Amino acid sequence: MRIVAIAAVADNWVIGSGEDMLWHIPEDFRRFQKVTTGNTVIFGRRTHEQIGLLPDRRIIVVTRDPDWSDDGVEVAHSITEALDLAAETPDRICFVGGGSQIYEAAWPYLTELDITHVHQQPEGAARFPVISPREWTEVSREIREGFHFARYLPAPPAG
Repeated sequence: MRIVAIAAVADNWVIGSGEDMLWHIPEDFRRFQKVTTGNTVIFGRRTHEQIGLLPDRRIIVVTRDPDWSDDGVEVAHSITEALDLAAETPDRICFVGGGSQIYEAAWPYLTELDITHVHQQPEGAARFPVISPREWTEVSREIREGFHFARYLPAPPAG
């Protein structure tokens, strides 16, 4: 199963303020919708509550709250539990859509990164893990004004 982190990341690695979206890039929203439709998306609870229910996707929400639930989503209590649920449909891509704690927890399991690099440096407490060239190799880039789309695969082993 492909496990892909998908995120819009500022030049200073900020992905959110914890309150609201930091930028509005319609092309990025359209692209997110296009690539995730028909697939599984894993969100943390707060990210899911900010974004809301997304149609035509299997949504798995990770939360530590044993009593939390929401219509139209599956609930997991760890990233490994969420990935086990996602593996029930291995023919689909599993996207990891944030927030920062979810990206960190999923990092060892990721097979790809699908990143919108936003050329801004906003303030914000939520950060994406640093993409190290020792771990990841950029395999494609589509340049736009003010941002670009990049795809990364694991770097080949050194030596």
